[in-house]
Amino acid sequence: MPEIHDAAGLFRDDRGCARCAWCAATPLYRHYHDEEWGYPVADDRRLFEKLCLEGFQAGLSWLTILNKREAFRAAMANFEAEELARFGAAEVKQLLANAAIVRHRGKIESAIHNARQVLLMRAEFGSFAAYVWRHAEQAAQARPERITAAQLRTMTTSPASQALSRDLKKRGFTFVGPTTMYAFMQAMGLVNDHVEGCAARERADAARAAFVLPRSR
Repeated sequence: MPEIHDAAGLFRDDRGCARCAWCAATPLYRHYHDEEWGYPVADDRRLFEKLCLEGFQAGLSWLTILNKREAFRAAMANFEAEELARFGAAEVKQLLANAAIVRHRGKIESAIHNARQVLLMRAEFGSFAAYVWRHAEQAAQARPERITAAQLRTMTTSPASQALSRDLKKRGFTFVGPTTMYAFMQAMGLVNDHVEGCAARERADAARAAFVLPRSR
């Protein structure tokens, strides 16, 4: 079993690798932490998928959603916005009958609706990524010098996530509150919230340093 260090927000696996304590529960969670969370993403499909899944997470744990992610992908056109945007009443009915995903009509209809909004964004900015990363500079402002477990407990929103939430809502998106958008920013690498001492923190910083910002048209 991993050794959890609550004060530092870390645990060490049986090889001594230190990770953020929140991913201790399962190997899948640890893989997600090690390979995805906090690394910058410029791929429109992945960004849109995460936006949708953060909406589905509302009121649930991220581990619950992560365990269902492959089922969501299979049921929702792999979160390809062009395909999902074409879903209608028949597809919604099928999704509501699919026990492998979260069967919440509002969240399902939101994902389909948001796919249509993403297509409008692509027409305006060239890509959804170009729009999202316009918020990177603000996301980097007023960051604490050290990211600790205690700090993270107070960082459920930020001025950047509030601004992103407001703008997305103005553009017609739903299930995009500021807390949801902060979790999105954490996961997609707009901020690096791996705690100090986590083995992934330095790797995420290196990926962020090498990242080329997507540009708008």
